[in-house]
Amino acid sequence: MVLGIETSCDETAAAVVDENFHVRSSVVESSLDQHRAFGGVVPELAGRAHVATIAPVIRRALDEAGLDHLAPALEGVAVTNGPGLIGSLLVGLSSAKALALVWDVPFVGVNHLEGHLFAPLLESTGLEWPLMTLLVSGGHSLIVLQRGPGEHEVLGETIDDAAGEAYDKVARWLGLGYPGGPEIDRLAGEGSSNALKLPVSMIGEDLDLSFSGLKTAVVRATERHPEISVSDVAASFQFALCEQLLRKLRQALGRYDVKGVALAGGVAANSALRAGVTNLAKEFGLVAHLPTMAMCTDNAAMIAAAGLYRLRASGASGLDLSARPNWQLADVS
Repeated sequence: MVLGIETSCDETAAAVVDENFHVRSSVVESSLDQHRAFGGVVPELAGRAHVATIAPVIRRALDEAGLDHLAPALEGVAVTNGPGLIGSLLVGLSSAKALALVWDVPFVGVNHLEGHLFAPLLESTGLEWPLMTLLVSGGHSLIVLQRGPGEHEVLGETIDDAAGEAYDKVARWLGLGYPGGPEIDRLAGEGSSNALKLPVSMIGEDLDLSFSGLKTAVVRATERHPEISVSDVAASFQFALCEQLLRKLRQALGRYDVKGVALAGGVAANSALRAGVTNLAKEFGLVAHLPTMAMCTDNAAMIAAAGLYRLRASGASGLDLSARPNWQLADVS
């Protein structure tokens, strides 16, 4: 079994995963309520929240897995060391190193985005490779070909804003608060996606993404047409954003022979995107791997799973390992 620790943003999480990728425990404590008034995550507040909650969260994860606090039967400790907020990453990294020393077990750093790619292993039985994965969150939007666990190639990524970032910025413009994704998704179900003619960017053959222009288009369109309801704006925006993601995913599926298509990241909770990926899977005769809501958000079970693989494939990290706030998935080897 491996203990995973995740503190890349505003969730403090710890989990235990066994060698068969079964989740023995998963505890997540969010500081989101502290950030709502500011319209986004405040790094200083997030770091302080991690300091206050990391120890009790780890204790709960060990308790739920039935492990002794002083000498747990663990193969190692895995922790996110990037990408993410530097202060938040350092809290988890320091905790993981200390525990590995005390327990005399190996320690390994994990890329947060690679962790998301391991989520299907925790929820899907009989998983077949390769997979095409659409990884979309507040900070990242990528199309990734997974040839096997830990074997991935980034085919396309956003050149500016991530999909989740666009949701938050549009929600702020519409006065909907933070986080913006769930509220826009709810309102979109009450509106018409034809109310505003918004652009779908990146129509070429490459698989990169762009959402900054869409955000600007929403601002300009609502300034010209203030009479359009918020629900109609939400529906039009969500349609344009999901259309770009699904169009690029369709292009990728047409070029590579895969056994399944997967969603990952916080935006994987979006109802329109989940429906679109399900339909694409049917169109190409593939298995759709849609994460549960618990696996959409940041969690430590996915970090433990990735850590289990990395310990066996690459070995332990040194205790001099540092946080890498800008660590890209393409740089993981």
